[in-house]
Amino acid sequence: MTKRFESESDRQREQQAIERFIKLRPQLKFKKLGPNQIDYKILNQQGLPVSYVEVKGRNKNISNAYPLPISASKVVKLCQPRLNPIIIWSCYDGIIYGEVTKLTGEFRWGGRKPREGAANDQELMVYYPKQSGLKYLRY
Repeated sequence: MTKRFESESDRQREQQAIERFIKLRPQLKFKKLGPNQIDYKILNQQGLPVSYVEVKGRNKNISNAYPLPISASKVVKLCQPRLNPIIIWSCYDGIIYGEVTKLTGEFRWGGRKPREGAANDQELMVYYPKQSGLKYLRY
């Protein structure tokens, strides 16, 4: 079994990011999904899913957050429902977000320095450079 490294502050930061994202969309609400799923399902007023969202922590300010990394397997999982897949990178001073189908990224092997008990620290990653499909919301 793979060890989970997500801390309470990571979960709070993820919550802050999704709340900031949804704040400008009062007709929508979000639902947190399970630990081995995509992070959130976005629902319309009738409770029907309209999008799926993955939130990634980025321990940098927006101005120096690029390139934006995410596991390639997460991107695939996010896109499988084919329902407006969105990635949010939660930075110290706000969020960067974009719809996956409107972004261009580079695939390469990467990740973070391997940790004891972590199976996915080194894996196929997607790195997104600064581009017009990415939007910003500051805290």
